[in-house]
Amino acid sequence: MRKTLKEIAQLVGGEVVGDAATIVTGVSGIREACPGDITFLANSKYLPLMDKTRASAVVTGRDIQACSKPIIRTDNPSLAFVKIVSSLAPAQLTHPKGVHSTAVVGKGVSLGKGVSIGPYVVIDDGAVIGDDCIIYAHCFIGNSVKIGSSTLIYANASIRERVVIGKRCIIHSGAVIGSDGFGFVMVEGKHEKIPQSGIVEIGDDVEIGANTAIDRARFDKTVIASGTKIDNLVHIAHNVEVGENALIVAQAGISGSTVIGKSAIIAGQAGLVGHITIGDNAICAAQAGVTKSVAPGTMVSGYPAQPHDKALRVNACIQNLPKLYETIKELRKKIEELESKFKSL
Repeated sequence: MRKTLKEIAQLVGGEVVGDAATIVTGVSGIREACPGDITFLANSKYLPLMDKTRASAVVTGRDIQACSKPIIRTDNPSLAFVKIVSSLAPAQLTHPKGVHSTAVVGKGVSLGKGVSIGPYVVIDDGAVIGDDCIIYAHCFIGNSVKIGSSTLIYANASIRERVVIGKRCIIHSGAVIGSDGFGFVMVEGKHEKIPQSGIVEIGDDVEIGANTAIDRARFDKTVIASGTKIDNLVHIAHNVEVGENALIVAQAGISGSTVIGKSAIIAGQAGLVGHITIGDNAICAAQAGVTKSVAPGTMVSGYPAQPHDKALRVNACIQNLPKLYETIKELRKKIEELESKFKSL
């Protein structure tokens, strides 16, 4: 698809600086772009690449005044580029249509208008599937599950009994929602299972990555609030509450009954103990071992997690340990030499 820079600027509400008649035929990253591509710059650390990129045009923030090639100045270059990608390179994915003949639909199931169900899907008794939902092949939808309209569930996802999922959610392949919480009690030297009788409740516009597991509550519910985005390979334990618009990145593990505030970020491989609170807008950095609550708007890192600036200082000291060890060896040698001289007096 071909568009002029002027047409693209109108699409994203941007301002062209340079030749507005420049033809754009593709989209790409700033390093990989070729002539004819449009790229974007959202992070100032990549500023030196603006004049080096082979792209024909660059989408930038309003703070960029000029470049050696045409630019489109926007309020949010990342969001603008998303719109451009959708316009120039529309998704080629073709979703299933209608209810496949091999799908197994139980008693009392309610299917909304425009629902699409792929091959070998199993929908258990009493489930409610909202309008325009798409469920790919080999998914399992348990009894009395409720799924809001326009939700998309990719192949091999499992949604267990009584789970509630909101509107416009995206659930990727291999995700398991409503698995039992990890609860056991020691009885006469054996681990006896504690029944997990609660549910999982997921709000609207939530995205859940591939092979992520969200456990049902022991009592009441595990909650993922609207707008939250969860990456692949994340584990969220029973009775966790995640606030609106949080981000939880790959391989993070969140123990039971932890509360995560609105717009908080849990970075990759972070591990959180149970029964703590992560405040609104707080950040737990990658591989942080979070053993106590984190105040709103703060950032912690390291193990055990502590305020990020302190963690950086501690890490700097650790990096100097080999040098410090050599210094101590030299000092010890000099002390031994001095002691030997005093003894000979």
